[in-house]
Amino acid sequence: MCFVCTSLVWLDNRTADLSATLIAGKGKGQADCLQAACGLPIHPYFSALKLRWMMDNVPAVKESINTQSCLFGTVDSWILWNLTGGVAHGVHKTDVTNASRSMLMNLKTLQWDDKLIDFFGIPKTVLPQICSSSEIYGDIRVSHLAGRPVAGILGDQMAALVGHGCMKPGTAKNTYGTGCFLLANIGEEIKISKHGLLTTVAYQLGPESQPVYALEGSVAIAGAVITWLQKNLQMIDQPDEVDRLAGSVSDSGGIYFVPAFSGLFAPHWDTEARGTICGLTEYVHKAHFARAALESVAFQVCEIVDAIKFDSGVELSRIQVDGGMSHSNLLMQFQADMSAIPVCVPKMAEITSLGAAIAAARAVGCTEFFRGDSGSSSCDSDDYFKQRFLPKITPEERSQKYSYWKEAVQRSMHWNKNSRRDPKPTSPDGPSRFGVVAVAAVGGALTSLAVAGLVFLTVQKFKR
Repeated sequence: MCFVCTSLVWLDNRTADLSATLIAGKGKGQADCLQAACGLPIHPYFSALKLRWMMDNVPAVKESINTQSCLFGTVDSWILWNLTGGVAHGVHKTDVTNASRSMLMNLKTLQWDDKLIDFFGIPKTVLPQICSSSEIYGDIRVSHLAGRPVAGILGDQMAALVGHGCMKPGTAKNTYGTGCFLLANIGEEIKISKHGLLTTVAYQLGPESQPVYALEGSVAIAGAVITWLQKNLQMIDQPDEVDRLAGSVSDSGGIYFVPAFSGLFAPHWDTEARGTICGLTEYVHKAHFARAALESVAFQVCEIVDAIKFDSGVELSRIQVDGGMSHSNLLMQFQADMSAIPVCVPKMAEITSLGAAIAAARAVGCTEFFRGDSGSSSCDSDDYFKQRFLPKITPEERSQKYSYWKEAVQRSMHWNKNSRRDPKPTSPDGPSRFGVVAVAAVGGALTSLAVAGLVFLTVQKFKR
């Protein structure tokens, strides 16, 4: 087995030209022409465009596909393939949550869709088999875990939703990582967003279980903006210093920073947007800049909260949060202030891994983690949360700040319209989105093992 192409991470914008070409051509000018089937707009973010780009630009990929010696998948399928034996015995499968972010799976049938596959010109033979999020996919054949089954697969954000116990329609979680991802459970009925959100499979806890769907708002730049302050501008030495610096001033000094380094994701989906700072004066110094950077994350989340309300008609009663930036008290308080919703931080730090463990546990009959499909879970208890941040500012103050933010966003949009390709392709240094595989042990001391890895698109060449 050998790699025939380096991986493309989710923020890699080399697929921007391909996206524009597909929209203008087959899409007849409509970015959402496939949304009714797959829940997603045509955008550089998604897996189908990554594979199509590889096929068009990497001769080795095209050659290996033609000789039927190539497999394609997100990192969950790569981990599963290797755990179950690789070239000799490897199982090439994925789950519905990861497949639903490819633009190739039909949300209703939960299978690869021939029309979607034809649209992108991708051979079905390279794709993994789609399974539920909770079942036994195969036995491990490597390491000291040999003989134990791989029993749960979930995309990172969906695993976090399960880990938070957001099993009732109207419950939501937000993960503050490199990017920012807010998922709201909408139940068993598919709802196609009219306000810039993604419709995705939240989970399917067993082959015979009904799939549960979610609306997701994806923010491209969240924690990555802190890394940018550190590495590019050298305003801080370590990421955890940003809270102290931002907290040394009472506000952002009137500046609004839109960190659209690789365009804007939900709800705008503008690949031509670029980073913009509005309201800059001589008064502003680096502490104001640090505060504006933190506030930009909260403002972007507010736009998604609004879109969820417009699409579902449900007002969220709280936002359950996780991820590195959830440790920022300043950001969490500002998030509560601007969204006018309590923000709740759980005691459990590894929420994503917990969600994967729950899926695996269900597949092998271990149900202590989760009490049925009615939605009851540990997060219904006040003891579940470590901190709660309640809104403190007035509606008038909130409205004024938000209106300035929206104006700044408008000014950032369509900036790169004369040159779609940036000087360097966007491929961030550091962590990206996570895929999670849970390995459950049967009849052993190990109850579950959650393994997290970067979600990238990998093409592998193999010979059996």
